[in-house]
Amino acid sequence: MARLGIDAAGHAGHSLGEYSALTAAGALDFSDAVALVVERGEAMQVAVEDPVGTMAAVLGLDDGGVEEACAEVDGPVWVANYNAPGQVVIAGAPDAVSIAGDAAKARGAKRVAGLEVSGAFHTPFMSPARDRLGEAIDRTEVRAPDGVVVANVDGGIHTSPATWRALMNAQLCSPVRWSQTLQTLADEGFTTFVELGPGSVLTGLAKRTLKGAQRLTVNTPGDLDTLLDALAAPPDEDGGSPEGEHLFATDRMVVSPCAGLFTPVPGLEPGHQVDAGALLGHIGAEEVHSPFAGELMGWLAVETEKEQLSFGVDSGVSATAIRTDVATGYPPAQPARARKLRARRVNGTCRCACEVVRCRSASSATLICRTRATSSSWSTLGTTTPP
Repeated sequence: MARLGIDAAGHAGHSLGEYSALTAAGALDFSDAVALVVERGEAMQVAVEDPVGTMAAVLGLDDGGVEEACAEVDGPVWVANYNAPGQVVIAGAPDAVSIAGDAAKARGAKRVAGLEVSGAFHTPFMSPARDRLGEAIDRTEVRAPDGVVVANVDGGIHTSPATWRALMNAQLCSPVRWSQTLQTLADEGFTTFVELGPGSVLTGLAKRTLKGAQRLTVNTPGDLDTLLDALAAPPDEDGGSPEGEHLFATDRMVVSPCAGLFTPVPGLEPGHQVDAGALLGHIGAEEVHSPFAGELMGWLAVETEKEQLSFGVDSGVSATAIRTDVATGYPPAQPARARKLRARRVNGTCRCACEVVRCRSASSATLICRTRATSSSWSTLGTTTPP
């Protein structure tokens, strides 16, 4: 996603996924997030040993009905996940969960299904883990998130690092308010929701919660094309294309991470197979890796040559690119053509011949675009220095 130049304006993660959301938003470093997840898991493993707990999904009953079913039980049982309308998870002592399930059925629940879990997560049963996790969180640098991040605990948007420290710890014993989280994002104007990672559970929950939202799942590199199609800019009001020349390419492009002179890895020639993440070369001390696996078809940047793509609104900087042909049903490789492109400013943004997916607002940025003429291809326009 990042290598395609796509940034999310908002983030949210379900349960453990909240740590991924905070990492994606820049609030946590990746290594710190991994350390916290390990600490969290080990602390929870100790907590599940005593008292013993379980969880069950209640289907077809609204939130209030499930809460009432739990409240009438004379035993420890609580709502653990508000996943979607008509899908709520309860947790607690096994006997209490069973009785609450029967009470939910009496109120009209269509089904109560036990979950194969080792404990009653997101309930007071996890209290023994809070001290250990809290100490780990206190040792970790937490920054203000970049953009919107919605918390599991209250379904609210928070920016204070101190608040997020408390929320990460409180999440262990608090229900995941996922349906409220999605509604918060919708109320903020979010209309497109992209699930990153294996499976499509969250996509399904978004479908149940936000009927009119656009929902996308990105599990594999092949899903990125669908994502780029969905994020592509709409046609102009007159139905035409933005001004400028089109850049057509039928192959995947690897974009230079910075300006400078490109030097490929010795011995790496067109026709070689490359793995996703393989080192392709260097621009100064900066490494250039391929986000794709496939056959190296050729270099668009000659060794030690500094490519320039000129734009009408800003002076261009280096835009070195390498193309790979991946086995995802693309047409046979065609010669790629790099041209100088015209661009114009529309409402403060760069518009060019291709549909701009994103223009990063940093000191320099890569424009990743999808051509109108070829829906199954995408190409790199170059980098500009924003005003």
